[in-house]
Amino acid sequence: MKGNKPKKLLNNQELSMFCDQIAMILNAGISPMEGISIMLEDATTEEGKEILQKILDKCNEGDTFHHSVQASEVFPKYALDMIEIGEQSGKLEEVMRALAFHYNREENVARGIKSAVTYPMLIVGMMLIVILVLVIKVLPIFNDVFKQLGTEMTGFSKGMLDFGSLVSRYALAIVIVTAVLVAGIFILTKTRAGRAKLRGFLAKFVATRGLYDKIAAGRFASGMALTMSAGLDTDESLAMVSNLVDNSDMEKKIEMSKELMARGSSFADALSTSGIFSNMYSRMISVGYRTGSVDRVLEKIAVGYDEEVDEKMTNLISVLEPTLVIILSVVVCLILLSVMLPLMGVMGGIG
Repeated sequence: MKGNKPKKLLNNQELSMFCDQIAMILNAGISPMEGISIMLEDATTEEGKEILQKILDKCNEGDTFHHSVQASEVFPKYALDMIEIGEQSGKLEEVMRALAFHYNREENVARGIKSAVTYPMLIVGMMLIVILVLVIKVLPIFNDVFKQLGTEMTGFSKGMLDFGSLVSRYALAIVIVTAVLVAGIFILTKTRAGRAKLRGFLAKFVATRGLYDKIAAGRFASGMALTMSAGLDTDESLAMVSNLVDNSDMEKKIEMSKELMARGSSFADALSTSGIFSNMYSRMISVGYRTGSVDRVLEKIAVGYDEEVDEKMTNLISVLEPTLVIILSVVVCLILLSVMLPLMGVMGGIG
């Protein structure tokens, strides 16, 4: 990119693919510099070639792999920190493999949330279009019929007719405002600050709060497993992962865990007392800590939370979709009945 404009960070799928390829290259006994050279030959996009070329240039200058990747300006801080830890600990291959798994999990979570929201919104949109067509186009026709019969609409149907007339009168303004709002939401979700605000809202919203709590707990478990498997102690791992979870409630719980551990509590007790994990998961960590396998236990916990998130999203969709259809269908039926019943009464009186 030209100028001083910040470069767009790689998405979760791109990060997962990059880390997975580097892990395979290292497993084959090839150095990172040679691996980047091989990946550059296979790159199919100009953007990908530019990123890999910048990394390769820094490697050729004698820089570490961590600084070379950092120079591309498209990797998140968490990935850069973990790559540096992997180099320093001599476990770069394990770290890259763990990062690939981590970002693949993040991509699956993001896709699940997107699919959970998209389909119900499409249903709502289609039903709203049907309702607008009824109140703007169909009700005026029935109103003319009523006038010809010497009567007029009353009650609910009259209110909907007035609403339709109002929408028709200010249709252009409504379309412009709606387009601006949609564009604003779209732009908001494409910026880091906007996505953070949206996540913050969903994390506090009653219907999605439980889901985001589980997502944050899963990210915490995944991040802790990754950092501890790279050789960091619990204090260093907590410090790094607190920047990963992106959830204000979870960040407070992590800070509480740090304070409890500073006062002498064990790692498992601190996580249990702060409410990060349930008692069952905390006991699993306690056993894993004593046996030296806490990183593997944390991986299992992360997988468990992934399954819980999938189940909760499935349940949410199974409840949300029929509820929306029922509510909007009832509105359509009320509109039609409020018109048809009086009309049938008038026609019956004429008969």
